[in-house]
Amino acid sequence: MNKGKRKTEKTGERVHAKHISWKVFLITYAILTVLTGGQALIYEAYVPIENVPIQYILGIAGYWAIVSLVFCLVTSYQMYLAYDKPMHILSEAAQQVAGGDFSVWLEPVHRPDKKDYMDVMFEDFNTMVAELGSIETLKGDFIANVSHEIKTPLSVVQNYAMALQKEDLTPEQRREYTNTIITASKKLSTLVTNILKLNKLERQQITPVAEPYDLCRQLCDCALTFENLWEEKNIEFEANIEDRIVIREDESLLEIIWQNLLSNALKFTAPGGKVTLTQTSDENTVTVLVSDTGCGMDEKTMKHIFDKFYQGDGSHSQEGNGLGLALVLRAVELTGSSISVNSTPGKGSTFTVRLKKAEEGNTDT
Repeated sequence: MNKGKRKTEKTGERVHAKHISWKVFLITYAILTVLTGGQALIYEAYVPIENVPIQYILGIAGYWAIVSLVFCLVTSYQMYLAYDKPMHILSEAAQQVAGGDFSVWLEPVHRPDKKDYMDVMFEDFNTMVAELGSIETLKGDFIANVSHEIKTPLSVVQNYAMALQKEDLTPEQRREYTNTIITASKKLSTLVTNILKLNKLERQQITPVAEPYDLCRQLCDCALTFENLWEEKNIEFEANIEDRIVIREDESLLEIIWQNLLSNALKFTAPGGKVTLTQTSDENTVTVLVSDTGCGMDEKTMKHIFDKFYQGDGSHSQEGNGLGLALVLRAVELTGSSISVNSTPGKGSTFTVRLKKAEEGNTDT
C-alpha cells in the first residue's frame, strides 16, 4: 500500500528540508556582523569610537543584513543549479525506473570537457538503467523460452496418452506411443534438471570445492558414457589423453563441462564422422580439446552459442534444450578456467578449455 502511494508522490512533495532558510540567514548575518568587528578595530585606530555616529552603526548593521541576504540568495541559486536541479532530475528518473520504465536516459549537465561529479553520476545511472533493461529483457526471454520448451514435451505426452486410450490399438502401436511418451518425459526431466542446475550456478548456490584429482581418469569416464551413442551413429571416436595429470578443481563442475561438450560433438556429427578428445599439458596449464567433423558454425552462431536456449542448428532442436553450453560457460567461470571455440561451416568445431595444474605438494588424490 505504501509502495504504491510512494510511486505517485512527486519528488518535491517528499522533500521537506531546504538548503537556505531563515535560520541559515540569521547564522550568516551573525558571522558577518562579528567579522565587522575587525573593521571597527581598524576604524578605531583613526577615529575614536565615541565620535562614530549612531546612524553609521545602524547603517553598517543594515548593510551587512543586505549583504547576508544577497549572499544567501546567490548561494541558494548556485546550489540549485549545481545540486538541487540535477538531483531532482535524477530522483524523477529513478522513480520512473522503479515503476518499470527502463527507457529513461539522462542528458549530461555539462559538455564532455567540463564534466563534473554530477555528470559522472548521470553516466553511471544511464549505464545502470541499460543493464537493468537488458536483464529484464533476458528475464522475459527466459520465461518465454522455458514456457515453450516445457509446453512442447507436455503436449506430446498429452496427445499420445489420449491416443493410448483407444481400444483398437495394436501392441506395436501401444509400444510406439509409450516409447514416445517416455522420450518426451525424459526430455522434460532433463530440461527441469538443467534449469535448476543453471539457476544454482548463476545464484552461486553451488560453491566450488577445489580438490586435487586425476583429470585423465575423469575424461575417460565421461567419454565412456557415450560409447553406445557413437557406436549407434557409427562415429569414429579418438582419445589422445595423457596417462595421468592431477589438477586442483571442483570435479563435479568440470564433469558438467566434459559431458555437455562431448554430447554436443556427438549430436552435431553425422553418422560416419569423427569426434576427437585431446588433452595436453605444460608446466602450468592443462588444455582439453573436443573436436568434431559436424556441421560447424558461422560467426553469427558462435556469438550466441553460450546464450540460454539458443540452438543454431534447428535440425537438432529435438535432441536438446539449448542449456548445455550455458551450463558449460557458467561452470568455466566458477572454476576460473577459460573456454574458446573455433569452427568452420561444414567442417566441424573445436572447443578448447584451459585449466590450471595443481601446485606442487597438492597432488595427492
